[in-house]
Amino acid sequence: MSRRLLFVHAHPDDESIGTGATIAKYAAQGAHVTLVTCTLGELGEIIPPSLAHLAADREDRLGEYRIGELDAACAALGVTDHRFLGGPGRWRDSGMMGTEGNADPRCFWQADTGEAARILLDVIDEVRPEVLVTYDANGFYGHPDHIQAHRVAWRAFEQATAKGLAKFYATAAPDSDLVTTEIDATGYLDAKIAAMRAHATQIAVSPPFFALTNNVPHPLSGVECYTLLAGPRGPGHRDTEL
Repeated sequence: MSRRLLFVHAHPDDESIGTGATIAKYAAQGAHVTLVTCTLGELGEIIPPSLAHLAADREDRLGEYRIGELDAACAALGVTDHRFLGGPGRWRDSGMMGTEGNADPRCFWQADTGEAARILLDVIDEVRPEVLVTYDANGFYGHPDHIQAHRVAWRAFEQATAKGLAKFYATAAPDSDLVTTEIDATGYLDAKIAAMRAHATQIAVSPPFFALTNNVPHPLSGVECYTLLAGPRGPGHRDTEL
């Protein structure tokens, strides 16, 4: 039986930036990769001036456009099983911490964690993953939707261990002392780059670097790191497989 992995991400583009090479590697090896995205990313800033018009009506235009970007990214990564948590637009992008978007009753930050976890548990019941990947308790960098994705995924994980879900991973920076697992998916960097380019509203790709809306360059890498938060460790200093 092939491996079965579940990735839970907050917005379209997160799957490509943080885990794109890993996803592409496992998908190419025949694993069943399920991607769950928690919001449409309606409050994302827009990089290309040619797409600035999408910000004119944040109720739906940018979110709807980003559905198409995510579809293209999934195709580049080899993901054939993608779902929006609760359906497209069930919960809205919450924006950065301390902004007005956090108070919107429709946003993911305001979601009932138990309800969202039950919806995610339905997906787990259906696809029976062995591994779940999301963020740490700080959402990797403190974004409310990333933090909530961790809370929701952790609650679902706690209820799913009897269903064969054995490991819970958080994404980690390569230089973090907390890294337990390093996936060398350098051979799938081109797929990751193609997926990132699909998210043109959010990511500017100019190998060997990419930049987000703050225009700070980051290196493009096919090596992606994780922290095992629950489940059995391998015998080495750093595991090389999820």
